[in-house]
Amino acid sequence: MAAGSAIQIPTRLPLLLTHESVLLPGSTMRTSVDSPRNMQLVRSRLLKGTSLRSTIIGVIPNTSDPTSDCDDLPNLHRIGTAALAVQVVGSNWPKPHYTLLVTGLCRFQILQLLKEKPYPVAEVQQLDRLEPFTNGHKSEEELGELSEQFYKYAIQLVEMLDMSVPAVAKLRRLLDNLPREALPDILTSIIRTSNQEKLQILDAVRLEERFKMTIPLLVRQIEGLKLLQKTRKSKQDDDKRVVAIRPNRRITHGSITEDEEEEEDHDDVVMLEKKIRTSSMSEQALKVCLKEIKRLKKMPQSMPEYALTRNYLELMVELPWNKSTKDRLEIRAARIVLDNDHYAMEKLKKRVLEYLAVRQLKNNLKGPILCFVGPPGVGKTSVGRSIAKTLGREFHRIALGGVCDQSDIRGHRRTYVGSMPGRIINGLKTVGVNNPVFLLDEVDKLAKSLQGDPAAALLEVLDPEQNHSFTDHYLNVAFDLSQVLFIATANTTATIPPALLDRMEVIQVPGYTQEEKIEIAHRHLIPKQLELHGLTPQQIQIPQVTTLGIITRYTREAGVRALDRKLGAICRAVAVKVAEGQHKEAKPDRAEVGEGEDCKEHITEDAKPDSISDTADLALPPEMPILIDFHALKDILGPPMYDMEVSERLNQPGVAIGLAWTPLGGEIMFVEASRMDGEGQLTLTGQLGDVMKESAHLAISWLRSNAKRYQLTNASGSFDLLDNTDIHLHFPAGAVTKDGPSAGVTIVTCLASLFSGRLVCSDVAMTGEITLRGLVLPVGGIKDKVLAAHRAGLKRIIIPQRNEKDLEEIAAHVRQDLTFVLAACLDEVLNAAFDGGFAVKARREHFNSKL
Repeated sequence: MAAGSAIQIPTRLPLLLTHESVLLPGSTMRTSVDSPRNMQLVRSRLLKGTSLRSTIIGVIPNTSDPTSDCDDLPNLHRIGTAALAVQVVGSNWPKPHYTLLVTGLCRFQILQLLKEKPYPVAEVQQLDRLEPFTNGHKSEEELGELSEQFYKYAIQLVEMLDMSVPAVAKLRRLLDNLPREALPDILTSIIRTSNQEKLQILDAVRLEERFKMTIPLLVRQIEGLKLLQKTRKSKQDDDKRVVAIRPNRRITHGSITEDEEEEEDHDDVVMLEKKIRTSSMSEQALKVCLKEIKRLKKMPQSMPEYALTRNYLELMVELPWNKSTKDRLEIRAARIVLDNDHYAMEKLKKRVLEYLAVRQLKNNLKGPILCFVGPPGVGKTSVGRSIAKTLGREFHRIALGGVCDQSDIRGHRRTYVGSMPGRIINGLKTVGVNNPVFLLDEVDKLAKSLQGDPAAALLEVLDPEQNHSFTDHYLNVAFDLSQVLFIATANTTATIPPALLDRMEVIQVPGYTQEEKIEIAHRHLIPKQLELHGLTPQQIQIPQVTTLGIITRYTREAGVRALDRKLGAICRAVAVKVAEGQHKEAKPDRAEVGEGEDCKEHITEDAKPDSISDTADLALPPEMPILIDFHALKDILGPPMYDMEVSERLNQPGVAIGLAWTPLGGEIMFVEASRMDGEGQLTLTGQLGDVMKESAHLAISWLRSNAKRYQLTNASGSFDLLDNTDIHLHFPAGAVTKDGPSAGVTIVTCLASLFSGRLVCSDVAMTGEITLRGLVLPVGGIKDKVLAAHRAGLKRIIIPQRNEKDLEEIAAHVRQDLTFVLAACLDEVLNAAFDGGFAVKARREHFNSKL
């Protein structure tokens, strides 16, 4: 082709229908193709074409392609842009489609639509001249004043932009090298314009008309940039004014001197370095911090590691490396504080006073690792707070229930995004001293996961021989925890790993007796509830006999949480009564009502059960104090939740009462047995564990081997108890899992009652493990079991003889109310469980050897 000759596009062009954007000559556009006709155009023309001519298509704006091949084409826009397909990219997600990159060549006009399927093809007429690119271009006289004015605005617009950006510099070169007639289309596609404005530029076939329409768009863009630059300049001036107000500082440390012109951020780094050098951290920690501060000075603030390093150094400065509180070591004052805060708990108080006594004799005593084990609601957590108060130390509680990530204890390494120290180091930062009282609550409820075992991470924390150099993953330097007094709480030791349990000094916290609960209620719970509900002792009285009724008939627990809630319910009911009475007194016409009558609100046993809620009584203001008795209890709390059903359930053979230990305290447990004709099978129900099932098999085996001795027979009179007889043993409360060996003597007594037809004494409970030879072995949890029997109103308790030492832990008044039978073998158990003993057939006690 000769130089200077015009380039012609084909007269027949396939049409690509677009609706969302407008392609102008000289510009590039990326468009998505997913309609049927456009997809067929790409497949048949662009992907299968082998010549340059096949890549030239016509782009029709403002026209949407129908979603179905069967639909007719809409009215086509008459002016389009001949384009060169530069790139085709296909994808199947979220649905099959192509993405085209097309570059506009020139305008054309549709003369005639030749075909519509499989894709539209039209006969077109070229409207713009396409000439080869040359460095020369037409003179300014030939293009006229409009071209010169347009060029001036274009240069002004580009110079307002940042010339350091490569795209802006390239645009500036294009303005000098491209023909003037091509600039309106290119700049219109670059500046901020709407599709409607681009469509008007596309329809402007005459060059003069195109210049006239583009100049206002350039002017609008220039004014917008001026306004934006003015806004930014005013904001920068405000920032400079704020910076000028801030005073410059001169910081000197040793040989380090900073000029007054140093930036504020750099001053903060120097202040941080000064704090590091003046802190009392260990030599190893100081060395690490100085190394990190050097790295921090060389880092630009835009780096993400800058903030991480600075946070790390600030944490190191804030940690209490050598800061501690002075202990209050007066034993007499400590005993008074402990007695005022908590009733009973003699073991705990004794251990704290021992620590104070040794602390007086040795100043550098390591903090003990205590573990309080007991049922919920007995005050394990609150006594930890009282210990901190007694010692004059800071207190911090760490809840470990459900923790399954070892990073909660040891922290995260600083290589991770969002890393932070563990709860131990974070707690020390919070309290600000290195000898606080740390309460590790619910240490028996730690869990394992893919993130590690937090119980294993606690081994280093709770080991007195190791925690003087505890290393948190975030700090990565040793920290001394030897002065921290760690107190762990748990409901049971069964779920604590043996290695962790071995590192702690376990102190059992048993449940309270009824007398202790009464004292706790009147010393602590009732005053607390009165304060919470805005009442005074002059407005409400709760006698001790009423408190005992709440304990025995409305609660059955080892602690006092349920008792506290019941007392709160009583206070709310009385608060309603008092508030209603004050409202009635406030009315003048009601002030004298009831004068001379006995309006005192004593709720006696002769009063109606619903007296406290009777709305008729509210007509008169109550006289204080309001007395709470059993009728008021029934009215406020409802019918009693627990009844003394022991004697009623022992009215037939085959029932005995056992004693069980649970993490919630001791419980009484009924064992029921029945027999029927069958094939000699033993059925066990009640969700029993393997140990308890083995105890049942042991019991039936011992009874079968001693059936003649005790004259036990089945329904047919045979001494073979399982001959044509099935036995069913059931442990009520079947939804509760039961396991353990302590039910052995109870099962033997229950089966002996079944086969002998005799009733077990209704006031007897028992516990103990059995052997195949009839021996009774010791079991655990004696104190909790005895307290449970005492709460249930039982009078005699059969326990293994080797558990006699455990009776010393039981309060004297409880031992006085109960009769203990110490049994070494099952003969003694059966004799104590039945009225008049259990008959034994006489037999020789000595055997002649056959050897």
